[in-house]
Amino acid sequence: MGKRSLRRFGVGFGAGRALVIGAVLAAVAVPGVAHANTVSVTVKTPGATAGPSTTFSEISTHADCSSGLISGGGIDQAIGTGMTSNGNHVNGTEPSSDGSTEYTGSTGVVGTDNTHWLGIGGSGGAVNSSFSSTPYAVCFSSNLINHTQTVMNKVAAPSNSATLGVTTATCPANTVLLGGGARTTPASVGSLKPIASFPTFDNSAHDYGQKAAADGETDPDSWTAVGWNGGGGGTTNTTFAYAICSGSGINVSGVTVKVHYSEASGPTSATTGQTVTVGCGTDGSLVSGGAAISGGSVTTTDFAGPGSGGDHLNGSYPSDSSGNPVGDGTTSAAYWTGYTHTGGAGSTNTYSDVWALCANDGV
Repeated sequence: MGKRSLRRFGVGFGAGRALVIGAVLAAVAVPGVAHANTVSVTVKTPGATAGPSTTFSEISTHADCSSGLISGGGIDQAIGTGMTSNGNHVNGTEPSSDGSTEYTGSTGVVGTDNTHWLGIGGSGGAVNSSFSSTPYAVCFSSNLINHTQTVMNKVAAPSNSATLGVTTATCPANTVLLGGGARTTPASVGSLKPIASFPTFDNSAHDYGQKAAADGETDPDSWTAVGWNGGGGGTTNTTFAYAICSGSGINVSGVTVKVHYSEASGPTSATTGQTVTVGCGTDGSLVSGGAAISGGSVTTTDFAGPGSGGDHLNGSYPSDSSGNPVGDGTTSAAYWTGYTHTGGAGSTNTYSDVWALCANDGV
């Protein structure tokens, strides 16, 4: 068995690692018999949960797999129009053991074979009756990978206004990254939110998680979460990253995860939103995705803050080619969409980023 360490990044990007152990399961080959190694995915969602209805608070929703295991998940929010639309933002999109409990304690491998996904919506200083959050669970099955494990890492940041907290969770050696999520706490700091959740690599070329995986890269091993504090400070502010990895066992060959990535300029006008969509094409089945609002060049330079303090995410979810969220029970989702929004001020250096992770077991 191999070992790989967890890397923690804060505002100063100091190291702090916990070792985890694991490897993935293999299929047994029978001489003279051809076996197709299959991947299938079903998207589950319960629909929207209204709220938050009060300022500086949050709601927790969950989507659940009736079969298969969580490979990733997402959230889509309704925010209304006008200046109050800046009040709704994503506070978390993450795996859960039971649909309510969060992994926020010790870092490392925190769960196995999860079948629940949380979507947590937060509010700032404004609310309206349109606010809601819809969670999506991506339920994965494969005849090569039939167990998963969740790795969590966290950093006490960002504590100051207009600063980042960046943390990366890395899969155990010889395992496969299937997806990931991000979370910020506490909800009482209304300007605090995760603005990025993306696949990456624990290597020097990607500055150990500070640069995102680029379009066409294969087999990322880590997931990074970026927390952004657009306004007030907070010494208890925390950013969490979650990596969904294949389970412990013996080595497996033939599994390839390919990254598809897209970036678009904007949104640039105050209180406006934008969606960006990317698909798997012929590179296997969609198993998860991520999204970010950034200052651009996230795959070639270290992740920087967004264009303005009011920029935020309102969605990261499986979709059709037009960016519309798929319905409950969909088995043909092949695209991932990121939905970003500007607050009270527009910015000319704001970019919307989206990633799709596509798995192919081969034959």
